[in-house]
Amino acid sequence: MPKEYARKLRINTQIQAELAQLIRTELSDKRVAGVTVTGVDVAPDLRQARVTVSLLGSDEQLKTAVEGLNHAAGKLRHGLGDRLKLRTVPNLRFVPDLALREGDRVSGMIRSAVQADRQHAQERGEGEDESKGG
Repeated sequence: MPKEYARKLRINTQIQAELAQLIRTELSDKRVAGVTVTGVDVAPDLRQARVTVSLLGSDEQLKTAVEGLNHAAGKLRHGLGDRLKLRTVPNLRFVPDLALREGDRVSGMIRSAVQADRQHAQERGEGEDESKGG
């Protein structure tokens, strides 16, 4: 089993690197400009690959980019076939990587909570300082 895991990890890494290059050099679709391939997860039988992508921009731009990539999946798969030494080149399914966006959202919530705590502490601190100062 560890040997299979190492092979899958190697294939995921190779596909990620090659896809990033293919998207940059072979696609002229403006919808996919600036896309970053953040991960690849190939099925054990190598027939399917889930490719996560991110994009600096709005959620709508990311959705449009994913649609563009899924539209070009056949061309990208063919390009992978030319570059990789695999018996089976997986079908590609592109999905948005929401982890970065979720992380930003959570960070924003934490910043807001910390700021609110500081404000409450200052409000309470002023009253406490007066009583301690005597």
